[in-house]
Amino acid sequence: MSGRQVDRRVLADVVLAAVVGALGMGVAAFDDGTDALDLTLIALASASLALHRAAPRAVLAAATLLGTAYVVHAHPGPLSALPVLGAVHTAARVGHRGLAAAASTVFLAGYVATGPGTQEVAERAGLLAGWFLCAVVTGLADRNWQAYLRQTEQRAQEAERTREEAALRRAGEERLRIARELHDSLTHSISIVKLQAGVAVHLARKRGEEVPPALLAIQEASGEAMRELRSALQVLRADEPSGTPALLVERARAAGLAVELTVTGDERPLPRAVDRAAYRIVQEALTNAARHAGPAKITVRIDYGCGDGELTIDVDDDGAADPARPPVPGTGLTGMRERVTALGGTLRAAPRAEGGFAVRARLPMRGTV
Repeated sequence: MSGRQVDRRVLADVVLAAVVGALGMGVAAFDDGTDALDLTLIALASASLALHRAAPRAVLAAATLLGTAYVVHAHPGPLSALPVLGAVHTAARVGHRGLAAAASTVFLAGYVATGPGTQEVAERAGLLAGWFLCAVVTGLADRNWQAYLRQTEQRAQEAERTREEAALRRAGEERLRIARELHDSLTHSISIVKLQAGVAVHLARKRGEEVPPALLAIQEASGEAMRELRSALQVLRADEPSGTPALLVERARAAGLAVELTVTGDERPLPRAVDRAAYRIVQEALTNAARHAGPAKITVRIDYGCGDGELTIDVDDDGAADPARPPVPGTGLTGMRERVTALGGTLRAAPRAEGGFAVRARLPMRGTV
């Protein structure tokens, strides 16, 4: 929150307290029995409203005690309840509805007990009871509305972030698919053309014949096409992950997550496909924990095993996930499972029995490139 917004809220609170105080003291001035004590109680009860954002419970207690003391001493009209009404509304707005109801009861009891037992007083007490009920209800309604707005804003931000990440992921996967297709088909075809042209040039020179210019052009063009295709493939593959799971953990810590990394086994260079999959699995698991686990502790364990067995990746958090309400797999979990399945591995991503979420990936390394 900016300093200007804070200043505006403080000014608004002071103006509110001044207006309530002016109304209360203005009405009290027309009562013949009003004395300095009454004016002091009104002023203090109204002035306390200026602090209703910082200390709603303290303001509620002060306004109730001062307002009750005023009605007990002066027997004023219904407008004497304005400071208490404001404090009750504020307390209900921040969730202290029980205290708000109790303060309303105390003030009404003081108002009724000290007034003359007439029908007019009973009618005024009923009117005030309705006012206090409205103050509590409107406070709760405002609280629920603010909570709804915050949740709507968070969902909108989450949806926007998810859309952007999904779009980037799909774009990266499509570039890699295109790169693979180009490498497997076009590169092979151009290589054959270049090879055949080279053989034809060699045989012509061996027989002492003049090499046709078209054949030389084909040989040169195919070589140039191969060089350009390699450059294009490098550009298409430029979005492949660069870094290690340890680097991802460091970035997560820098972002404020409580992450621990444990590496066991014979740490060694991994096949490229396994290395990419491991990076993406840890990345997606940390991203999901940051989004959904809340202020949780996250543990990342990577086991290299022995020889060319399998790579084991475990990412656990102790967040708010509930086994009774498993999450619906989104794009991230689906993509993670597809990567693992493509390598012949296994993946389990689900809430833990003791609470939180766990990701278990087993990636075979034998025969993987």
